[in-house]
Amino acid sequence: MIKITFMGAGSTIFARNVLGDCMCTPALRDAEIALYDIDPVRLMDSQLILSAINKNVNDSRADIHTYLGPENRKEALYGATFVVNAIQVGGYDPCTITDFEIPEKYGLRQTIADTLGIGGIMRGLRTIPVMEDFARDMEEVCPNAWFLNYTNPMAILTGFMQRYTSVKTIGLCHSVQVCSENLLKELGMEDHLDGRTELIAGINHMAWLLNIHDRNGEDLYPAIRQKAFEMNQAGGHKDMVRFEYIRNLGYYCTESSEHNAEYNSLFIKSRYPQLIEEFNIPLNEYPRRCIKQINEWEEEKKSILNNGAITHTRSLEYASYIMEAIITNQPYKIGGNVLNQGLIENLPSDACVEVPCLVDGSGITPCHVGRLPVQLAAMNMTNINPQLITVEAARTRNREMIYQAAMLDPHTSAELSIRDIRAMVDELIDAHGDYMSMYR
Repeated sequence: MIKITFMGAGSTIFARNVLGDCMCTPALRDAEIALYDIDPVRLMDSQLILSAINKNVNDSRADIHTYLGPENRKEALYGATFVVNAIQVGGYDPCTITDFEIPEKYGLRQTIADTLGIGGIMRGLRTIPVMEDFARDMEEVCPNAWFLNYTNPMAILTGFMQRYTSVKTIGLCHSVQVCSENLLKELGMEDHLDGRTELIAGINHMAWLLNIHDRNGEDLYPAIRQKAFEMNQAGGHKDMVRFEYIRNLGYYCTESSEHNAEYNSLFIKSRYPQLIEEFNIPLNEYPRRCIKQINEWEEEKKSILNNGAITHTRSLEYASYIMEAIITNQPYKIGGNVLNQGLIENLPSDACVEVPCLVDGSGITPCHVGRLPVQLAAMNMTNINPQLITVEAARTRNREMIYQAAMLDPHTSAELSIRDIRAMVDELIDAHGDYMSMYR
């Protein structure tokens, strides 16, 4: 029997989408599903919702079990075929709050803080020790399982698992499969959606739409560049940072403008406060989203359950399609995060890169891309440098390397002095308490 273990099952909406997708997939409908979390309330919420989906769309074929806390983790993982990871170590309160409030005291402003920047670095440092525990358990009780990682910071966490454990790991993100569709819709080019071809490669949240052609093979980039320039000249829309990438770097990237605003030293600058309004940058966006979701959860849960009439339609999330392709040996193409073993020639071999991958019965096979345009590789390197140092800091528990990662982060280093960076890191480590005790 196929066993699917979901780590961080208290991420109820995401668990519903991924596991609901599995229940809508003939090859996966009879799976054993293990829900694991450390929060009993959210774990029960997920069980309630998934059991209703299982009954309504799957004739109760799936066998669903819950596992609470580290003492039950091995049992949850035992014999798993696939392990989906969606944990958030420390949650919104206290850890996300801390990751925003302390940097703001030093004059460092952020938007999302989950992938890079000082917030992404801290999130990676407190998550890797937990994922290392997962890996050691998996090596013992499900050594052949595929680990499908959705947790951010994607490149840091996935890169650690791929370099320092024997677990078969792929990193997955929503941004690849919606990148060109959303771009064409934004620009009023919907008539080019059907039959388009594209190539996307780079790093997570900063992978590049390297080429895009319509069904007849016509290059769509000249029209995209012109329309994006005109939209930014008019101003006031939500994607101004990425359209500015198109103007100055020549290419569009996968993740949103609110994310990319904090991945470089170009947009959030204390000397140029007018840029925030000019480029429509939503500072402190992630805390606002978290508060909204927390406040609205009970009503959302009622809406999802819909008096027992809950249903589900298979989404575009990669997870169920990957599982199906591996189980049935029917090929499927994804954009995945993998070690750069001969894939992108002008990025480091120990970097975690996002490239096209073929999935079938033999597993997941990344595709060779070649060289990125030099300016795109250079932009990626500004993010890869602190990612690699953060991985090493977590592996070695070396506090000095945490300072170095922060010093080489493009946004942090553009705003703060070395003295302030070290002081901020010290304050963050202290404030995170037990979550960061291994770095003291």
